[in-house]
Amino acid sequence: MKPEVQSRKIVVLSGSGLSAESGLPTFRDAQGLWKNHAWQDLASPEGWSRNPELVLEFYNERRQRAWEAQPNEAHRAIAELESDFDVVVVTQNVDALHERAGSTQVLHVHGELAYARSTSATPQRYKIDDAPIALGQLADDGTQLRPDIVWFGEQTQHMEEARWHVATAAKVLVVGTSLTVQPAASLVSAARGRAEKLLVSLDMERIPYGFRYLQGPATQHVPAIVERWRNAP
Repeated sequence: MKPEVQSRKIVVLSGSGLSAESGLPTFRDAQGLWKNHAWQDLASPEGWSRNPELVLEFYNERRQRAWEAQPNEAHRAIAELESDFDVVVVTQNVDALHERAGSTQVLHVHGELAYARSTSATPQRYKIDDAPIALGQLADDGTQLRPDIVWFGEQTQHMEEARWHVATAAKVLVVGTSLTVQPAASLVSAARGRAEKLLVSLDMERIPYGFRYLQGPATQHVPAIVERWRNAP
């Protein structure tokens, strides 16, 4: 039996294009390189095993830049929806810009820069906000702390919960993603046929069935969408 759609529920699926409008470069913009290192060196368990100091340096820089960035008009508009709707944000972004804009229900499927975790078989998680992680900095279980980020080859987080939220939403807004990164991109398939489905992105190779595509920046389209939804009878 399919879960029942909740009439006042909105799910927002957000990607790196939304953070890019706050000045954070996407991995694609950097062509997967950082100081001449490929993603295999920076964002994989194998890279961590070879050179954890390099990986920590990379993510410490990303974390610092993420905290220097500010939520943009689209982030703030999404947060404002909570005044009138039950809103769940499912994001591929690892920054905290949604939370800093005021959103209170955020699922990070690719992890969070704001957290570190141990490297034991049963990881312990710690809130660090904008603080760096140092080589030799240990968790309570005695293992090295690492970024709480889903690296290539690791399992995406919160997928079943996110799929359930999409399936029970009366409105689904996809923003800042070209829907090319799996398995996160597959979440759109859970949207119900009678749900209002909107997609805001600069560029799309394929528009999911049933979605209305609004091409352009999130900061242009999302505030207008939110205003319409909030003012609807």
